[in-house]
Amino acid sequence: MSKNKKVGVMGGTFDPIHYGHLVTAEAARTHFNLDKVIFTPTGKPPHKKGYSVTPAEDRYLMTVLAINSNPYFDISRMEIERPGLTYTVDTLEQFYNELGKDVKLYFISGADAVLDILTWKDVEKVLGYCTFIAATRPGYPVEELNQKLLQIKQMYGQEVYPMEVTGLDISSTDIRRRVKEGLSIKYLLPESVETYIQKSGLYR
Repeated sequence: MSKNKKVGVMGGTFDPIHYGHLVTAEAARTHFNLDKVIFTPTGKPPHKKGYSVTPAEDRYLMTVLAINSNPYFDISRMEIERPGLTYTVDTLEQFYNELGKDVKLYFISGADAVLDILTWKDVEKVLGYCTFIAATRPGYPVEELNQKLLQIKQMYGQEVYPMEVTGLDISSTDIRRRVKEGLSIKYLLPESVETYIQKSGLYR
C-alpha cells in the first residue's frame, strides 16, 4: 500500500449486517476522506454474553454480500480466524503491522461502544494504533459522550471524533427478533442478505 493512505476499520458482530452499518461506513469514508473501509467481522466477542452469536462463517458471508457493490469496501477474515476471544487491540496491532506505519488507521465504532472504551483491553495501545470515529444518530444525547471524549483526551492525549450519521435507527437485535416472530425485514438490510437469512434459516 502506498504512502499516507487512510484506512477505516469497521469492526462488529454483523449478526446480521444491515443498512445502519453500511451508511455509517460510507459516512466515515467520505467525511474523513478514507481510501477504503475494511469490514472485520468479530470472531468470539468477549462482550456478547447475552446470546449465542451466529457462526462466524455465516456472518462473514452476509458481510461479503452486503459490501459487494461498493468498490471502497473490503473485508478481512482476521478476527474470525484468530483463536480465542477477539480483542480490538490484537486486530489493530495486526493491521498496523501488515499495512505499515505509513497507513493511518481509523476505527469506526458506535458511540455506545466508545463510552466503554476505557474498560477495553490495553486501551492505551488501542488508542495509539488508530484514530477513533464515534458514530451517533440524530438526537443522540451527546453530553455523556463529550465528557468521555474529553476524559480520553486528558488521560491519553488522543482525539476521538464524533460523527452524526443520518437517522437510521436499525439494530441487528431487532432484525433477529423480527425474523424469529415472522415479521418482514425488507428494506432494513440488503436484499442479498435477506435472501441469505431466509435460505440458511438463521434467527428462527
